Amino acid sequence: MTDTVRLTVGQAVVRFLANQWSERDGERQRLFAGCLGIFGHGNVAGLGQALLEDEVTAVEAGREPSLPYVLARNEQAMVHTAVGYARHHDRMRTWACTASVGPGSTNMLTGAALATINRIPVLLLPSGTFATRVAAPVLQELEAPYAGDVTVNDAFRPLSRFFDEVNRPEQLPSALLSAMRVLTDPIETGAVTISLPQDVQAEAFDWPVELFDERVWHVARPVPEASRVAAAAVVIRSAKKPLIVAGGGVHYSGAEEVLAEFASATGVPVAETQAGKGSLSHGHPQLMGAVGSTGTTAANALAADADVVIGVGTRWSDFTTASRTAFSRNGVRFVNLNIAGFDAGKHAGLSVVGDARETLRALAEELDGWSVSDTYRKRQGTLWRRWDKAVDTAYDPAAEVTDRLGDGLLTQSGVIGAVNELSDPSDVVICAAGSMPGDLHKLWRVRDRKGYHVEYGYSCMGYEIPAAIGVRMADPSRDVFAMVGDGGWLMMPGELVTAVQEGVKIIVVLVDNRGFGSIGALSESLGSQRFGTAYRRRDPSTGRLDGDPLPVDLAANARSLGAHVIEVGSRDDLADAIGEAKARPDDGGPVVIHVRTDPRVGSPDSESWWDVPVAQVSELTSTQRAHETYAAAKERQQAWVRPSERPGEGRGGRRG
Repeated sequence: MTDTVRLTVGQAVVRFLANQWSERDGERQRLFAGCLGIFGHGNVAGLGQALLEDEVTAVEAGREPSLPYVLARNEQAMVHTAVGYARHHDRMRTWACTASVGPGSTNMLTGAALATINRIPVLLLPSGTFATRVAAPVLQELEAPYAGDVTVNDAFRPLSRFFDEVNRPEQLPSALLSAMRVLTDPIETGAVTISLPQDVQAEAFDWPVELFDERVWHVARPVPEASRVAAAAVVIRSAKKPLIVAGGGVHYSGAEEVLAEFASATGVPVAETQAGKGSLSHGHPQLMGAVGSTGTTAANALAADADVVIGVGTRWSDFTTASRTAFSRNGVRFVNLNIAGFDAGKHAGLSVVGDARETLRALAEELDGWSVSDTYRKRQGTLWRRWDKAVDTAYDPAAEVTDRLGDGLLTQSGVIGAVNELSDPSDVVICAAGSMPGDLHKLWRVRDRKGYHVEYGYSCMGYEIPAAIGVRMADPSRDVFAMVGDGGWLMMPGELVTAVQEGVKIIVVLVDNRGFGSIGALSESLGSQRFGTAYRRRDPSTGRLDGDPLPVDLAANARSLGAHVIEVGSRDDLADAIGEAKARPDDGGPVVIHVRTDPRVGSPDSESWWDVPVAQVSELTSTQRAHETYAAAKERQQAWVRPSERPGEGRGGRRG
């Protein structure tokens, strides 16, 4: 007879999660660092009671809790914290997130979408209404006239890589085991959701004790098929002007050193996506920087002329491809190295499915002795030096367009330059939305594989502060700079209170340009005249939002939340503020550096494009002109459906 232990469903969940481990390359670590949560009537007596009991038992025994609990301030934000933590750990560790029934749980929907789009593991435990329906309808219950089993938590289904609802205790073991399988799968990972009705959370059951034994989940490194590597080598050998596009898969595989060796040996230049930035460190001779709509002129010039494009761990977003205009050479061919077959098959590319590190190693062996021409290597250097000089100019306060700036205003490029140059190489920069991610993608010089963290799969406003908390908790040895605009700040500043509570030191650089500067610039380019993008009063004489600027004091807002605030009005002030922030104690809580910038002064141009449709008909001259420009750009878009692998190719490569 199997030994059992009587626990509630909530207690069983906590005990199970505390005993899950991940392992890759022989390195083992706890899968869950803890549980982030906000309690309400849906989970306070279930998971809340279980987490309390775990903490009390640990204190009495003189040890750390098995599953430490951190109180968050916003349910969406706590998912962002878990995502930031998991990404910094190369998806090998994460947090669980618990929320109350109804709005508490559905507040996590945005976080679920972000995690799944970026393929970052996070476990969501939304609470549900009564499984027994004994008192239905209860507070916050959705009544669907066409189905009695539909709840608001069903909204998580399309946003999750795995979803289950536990309506009976007996269902819990299979739900938990399936959840762990997906969380530790490098191909399938993303948001994993287990919906837990509030009455089921508190229900007791006799569990087999083996359910709570330590369990290690191996994170695989799939090896590519030799024939596909050979086929890829044939295509690459035929290239005169190949280009590598490095994506997030390079980081998650830990393939940075192998990529650096591959690029040096073959001379193939490397361009980077947002998730892949930092795949090569600044200064590598083959590094051409960002590619696409927010790319460097060096990378985009090589992209336009490339005859073979080698994607490594990229999902080919529209920003990477400049809405399918970046790789414009007639007959361009794609070779896609990716752990996910779904991504490897994009753009009719020659598909090589496997772990990025292992695939690059195999391809390097197949291409041993082959290199691009010296002329092509020299062109890379020329293009990069030209772009690097443009970055120096954008960074240099003496070179700023001071005649176009108001008193006390800096350029956004200058702010980025100051943080980049005055932070340590191992420090981390975080951003997600507005014009800042594009400027960082082009301008930031990465000196450490973990130094760049921009969420651009979902580009979620409000991500920066909670994600910075997650990264700092993942690695307290690094200072973390959250670069956030005023629009993103106002979306989710409340997690500063969590940082104060936990003594988590993060440095927030609040760039205040009095409105949605990024969308304002986009609006202007689309002929919409920056309408509705500035923080202004409604003009009583016209009824329009173009009156006086709003008297919003974001620095005072930050102080009210417990942060140490430094206000700056010059480049020298900013330099002093960065030094002061870095010198503060590691457990001193958040620091906010408030700096005002001029949104009219942009960063160096990428000489690229992004497809945002313009109204086809309009009485506004500005819109009419914008549509003419848009229509001309649309003519450059390509389908990229031509086979990259030609008949007879792929039967073996040649060396030497």
